[in-house]
Amino acid sequence: MVGPLDGPWARRSAEGVEVGQRITAEVIAVDLDEGKVRLSTAATGERELWKFLKDLRLGEILTGTVAAIESFGVFVALDDGPPHPVFPGVGFITFPELSWRRFEEASEIVEVGQHVSCEFLQFDTWNGEARLSLRALQPDPFATFANGTEVGATLRGRVTKLVPFGAFVQVADGIEGLVHLSELASAPVETPDEVVQVSDRVSVMVMEIDVERRRLLLSRRQA
Repeated sequence: MVGPLDGPWARRSAEGVEVGQRITAEVIAVDLDEGKVRLSTAATGERELWKFLKDLRLGEILTGTVAAIESFGVFVALDDGPPHPVFPGVGFITFPELSWRRFEEASEIVEVGQHVSCEFLQFDTWNGEARLSLRALQPDPFATFANGTEVGATLRGRVTKLVPFGAFVQVADGIEGLVHLSELASAPVETPDEVVQVSDRVSVMVMEIDVERRRLLLSRRQA
């Protein structure tokens, strides 16, 4: 099986390959369960790029310039190594790896032309790119919060979002917790906007801190 990008990589077009055509490709994966072998003509057609990506090591710090911001992630043109024959950059950052804090648009975190340092996560052989993490080089605010906060503590925060099952409250910079519908008020409510609105300042009690799942549960009713 040859990946869908391999044809365009080789000729920078959408011609692809034809039945009966002889190709030179590198084996990049073997699926014994399905009896399939994944091949890449890009590995043989773009040898310099492939070697560069294969030589990268997990946790290595790479630098580059934000080349494009798309709805599915951010491309980074790396300072070292060859350019990508198809994409704006060899490096790619998915949205979850941009920042620890919640955001709506990638442009809130980075901008085109910005120089960034990222941690290398993996070689994406399907797209021929280096998956990167910007947030890996930033301190995790949730871990810091968890170390300094105990269950039962009462905090002040701002309502940031209403959802059918409750409300999210920001209690520290980059730290948001969920107040479940049942914990919003002493009397039962059907929707969160019956008792709170976005931007309201409220007092909440810490009910649960789950560091592994990065989950914070709060109660307005018990505060």
